[in-house]
Amino acid sequence: MCARADRPARTDDPTGSLAAVLPARPDKARLSLRRSARRNADLSPGRSPRRQIVGILRLVLAGAEVLALLGYFGYILGFKSFIVYNYFSYFTVQSAIAAVGVFIAAGIVALRREVDPPWLDWIRLLVTTYMIVSGIVFLAIVIQSSSRAYTMEVPWSTQLLHFWIPGIALVDWLTDTGKARLPWTTLAWVMLVPSVWGAFTLIRGALVRWYPYFFLDPKQVSGPLETVLYCIVAVALFTGIAALLTWSSRGWRGLTPPLPPLPTA
Repeated sequence: MCARADRPARTDDPTGSLAAVLPARPDKARLSLRRSARRNADLSPGRSPRRQIVGILRLVLAGAEVLALLGYFGYILGFKSFIVYNYFSYFTVQSAIAAVGVFIAAGIVALRREVDPPWLDWIRLLVTTYMIVSGIVFLAIVIQSSSRAYTMEVPWSTQLLHFWIPGIALVDWLTDTGKARLPWTTLAWVMLVPSVWGAFTLIRGALVRWYPYFFLDPKQVSGPLETVLYCIVAVALFTGIAALLTWSSRGWRGLTPPLPPLPTA
């Protein structure tokens, strides 16, 4: 005679058979089911109208970034001191070029999948941080120009690069409720690119006698201490903005629907 279970498993359990047979460790079972739901959402094609709109807008944003880069190139082309290499030495230009690739990748992913993969969220955080800091630094330079006896023009291409596109990218980040919960160790990676760029810019500037920003030029500051102070402020901006973006990714749970409660014994 075979042993008969007192409570045979039900096949009509709406919560699924996996949840029904794992009541002993509810925390681990719930976590496993949540991860499984996340994987299924990641692999499923994006069919929601919202994701389709997000994908199209990201591709449009990439096109606007390219247009702004071309417009800015044409604008500074009229300067007598214009050198092509100097154009690509601006941190704003480099971050904008990186943003074009990120916007295109993020747009394609949004059109095909319901949730962005964690690696894309990680790169988006870095690029969004760089664009926002570039806009803040440029705004500070424009304000400083009034006290340094020169005037800075802000054409449409500059406005797009420094203000409009970074602002829209920030809105895209904050309204994307399907972001992965990025670890706080992401902050350590944020300063990698600015550190390499800063070291290269100082070495190159000493050789060619040209710096993309006044606070890096020894002739335009009171001394090395002022340059160090500006660099400290830049580091604080990079880490502070990246921390806020990381916190926003950890504060919102994402698009994965809440799991049904596990059955109790």
